Amino acid sequence: MPTLSPIAERAEALTAFFRDLHAHPELGFQETRTAARVAEALRAAGVDEIHEGIGGTGIVAVIRGKGQGNRRIGLRADMDALPIHEASGVDYASQNPGTMHACGHDGHTTMLLGAAEYLAATREFDGTAVLIFQPAEEGLGGARRMIDEGLFERFPVDEAYGLHNTPDGQVNRVGLTKGAAMAGAAFFDIAITGRGSHAAQPQHARDALVIAATLVGQLQTIVARNVPPLDTCVLSVTQSHAGTAYNVVPETATLAGTIRYFRPEVLELAESRMRTLCEGLALAYGVTIEVDIRNAFDVLMNDPDLSDAYLDAARDVVGADLVHDGDPPMTGSEDFADMLQVVPGAYLRLGHAGTVPLHNPGFVLDPGCLPVGASILARIVERRLPLREAA
Repeated sequence: MPTLSPIAERAEALTAFFRDLHAHPELGFQETRTAARVAEALRAAGVDEIHEGIGGTGIVAVIRGKGQGNRRIGLRADMDALPIHEASGVDYASQNPGTMHACGHDGHTTMLLGAAEYLAATREFDGTAVLIFQPAEEGLGGARRMIDEGLFERFPVDEAYGLHNTPDGQVNRVGLTKGAAMAGAAFFDIAITGRGSHAAQPQHARDALVIAATLVGQLQTIVARNVPPLDTCVLSVTQSHAGTAYNVVPETATLAGTIRYFRPEVLELAESRMRTLCEGLALAYGVTIEVDIRNAFDVLMNDPDLSDAYLDAARDVVGADLVHDGDPPMTGSEDFADMLQVVPGAYLRLGHAGTVPLHNPGFVLDPGCLPVGASILARIVERRLPLREAA
């Protein structure tokens, strides 16, 4: 098995921990049981410090190596689940109806715990490992809250690393994109207020639903006709709500969705066009349209030099043939990007068996990737904080 031996020997225990987290998923900022289980496991592992309640339910653990160096490496994993009803069929499926670990955060947390156990037992590094168990990655701003509450002032690090599972059927394949690796994202809400009426007399209405439908189509023209073709932008309307009865033309309607981008100028263009279209439709139909657009994720930027170091650590674990440094950027978003705005670092993707996509009710994370991810996280600490030989 391509893992560090002490971690490989813990594979069964790591799988049991992962299954427990998977069976008891919790949404962002509600990860109280998850955080308690993590803290309990960290205490058992013998880490030097455990700090709870950072960013609501976040945890930071500190492990000091054998050397006396003052460099510090951060490792981060996310803990929250999604509001999805599980349909995976596994015997450890979610016991919380409507909530599911459909993105693998239970696996990420387990990998970081595995790295913590190894690093606390061996301490074959010169400096300090700072392990960050983050809440609320799924669009709720968990990283920003931890940062705002003084994460890197209290626990300064020189560089930081994270990873994400990839259900692509390519077992143990490691991929990384240098530079802009994952898209930034803005969330938007649009509220249309028109005039309601009896459905049999629509001439008395200013139909908010019809206007919303028109706006959905108009918003798609931003990417098709305003964003330069060589730039990347994804504008998706993901929610539409209107109406309460069969015989009532609705007075109000709401739309919501996301904008994905890699350059701030593209976001500014999309936002400007959205507001202009809404102003135009409001004037044309004689209604009120309110627009709220807010940044949710920064663009995730992988430091080129630290990316190389991370890939070298991965090669130590899975071998050179499975490590790739030329993966294309992803239009998905990840709030580890916010941490990389404060400290340099890198983020990689780890392939595993199974091809049901993330955020799908049938998604299953292959537990075989747990010791592999844990080994990569542990190895980057050992590589970046090498012990000096005694003179």
